[in-house]
Amino acid sequence: MTEITPQAIFDTTDPKRYRASRRVTFASMGVNLLLTAAQIAIGIVGHSQALVADGFHTLADLISDVMVMFAIRHSAKAADEEHPYGHARIETAMTVVLGAMLVLVGAGIALRAGLRLSGDEPLLTPTLPTLIAAALTILAKEGLYQYTVRTARRYGSELLRANAWHHRSDAISSVIVFVGIGGSILGLAYMDALAAIGVALFIAKIGIELGWGGMKELIDTGLEHDKLARIRSAILDVDGVKALHLLRTRRVGGQALVDVHIIVDDRISVSEGHHISEAVRRRLIEEIDEVADVMVHIDPEDDTVKAPSEALPARREIERRLKDYLAGIPAACKVERMQLHYIDGRLHVELIIPLSCVGSAGEAAHLAERLREAVAGAHDPDIAVVRVYYH
Repeated sequence: MTEITPQAIFDTTDPKRYRASRRVTFASMGVNLLLTAAQIAIGIVGHSQALVADGFHTLADLISDVMVMFAIRHSAKAADEEHPYGHARIETAMTVVLGAMLVLVGAGIALRAGLRLSGDEPLLTPTLPTLIAAALTILAKEGLYQYTVRTARRYGSELLRANAWHHRSDAISSVIVFVGIGGSILGLAYMDALAAIGVALFIAKIGIELGWGGMKELIDTGLEHDKLARIRSAILDVDGVKALHLLRTRRVGGQALVDVHIIVDDRISVSEGHHISEAVRRRLIEEIDEVADVMVHIDPEDDTVKAPSEALPARREIERRLKDYLAGIPAACKVERMQLHYIDGRLHVELIIPLSCVGSAGEAAHLAERLREAVAGAHDPDIAVVRVYYH
């Protein structure tokens, strides 16, 4: 199995991504601070429940922006001893929190508007300044959405993408507020409260979608089928890979980790197997944008259903047995190296002997035959065949 030090994987945080995320979030915080104050103040003075509700929605955005800054700062940290796979999941966790906040905000707005419609609280007609404030809010929120989503796409940040949709939800909810205020000014007093409920439902819907998406990532949901197909194709194109199985993926922040078992020729060396696994790892990281790291397990056979060789003894036990089986052959002590191949539930043993230990080709053939017959005569159930090589 190819082992890659997590430190080496996750110390490559893109400083441009971090700086861009900071710029976007600071801009969002500034705009949301101004909008919150304006919406709530104008909504209260102008008798618009919908605009006040939208103001509290914007306040939730401001709080979420602070949370985003926290997540961006800490998820950008390199791997350490306690977090060997880095801190990218902080982004995921904060996305779940953002989703939960939206659901709670939506529930609060809907409850207050429902009380107004039920007659428990009076219905008031908003003033013209509230309509103007709603229109300006739409423009400001849509501008923030466009700015944030472009940055999210450029740097592959799911958290920034979530926050961008937060801005888009505000823009659309502000459209509802604009319509509700306009309807109330035209004489339909209940329109403002209805608009507030519409905003609440929209907020809750976005919150559920974001929260559920983050939860799926936290429980290691894999990549989509089309991306898995690309990964599978890229692996099979690597020279030396005969087949693959147990392909697994999981998301971490805006990236993905891949685990895969590949089948290679059962007679190649350990170093060649390692070379093939490194080729697989490099290819996936270079060709698949989301892939941050790959763990490759080398298999000489398909052990998906059953591992036929797992019960076979290890080298030390085989060496002990062979020593007993070959005890009557003095030349057996000249075996320089032994290679074991675990194939189809049996052992294929290769004995390597220096050519200088035999005088002629005939002696070499005779010694090899004696060694093979001695092992075969022991009727060892774990050993399928013995081959002798000279060098």
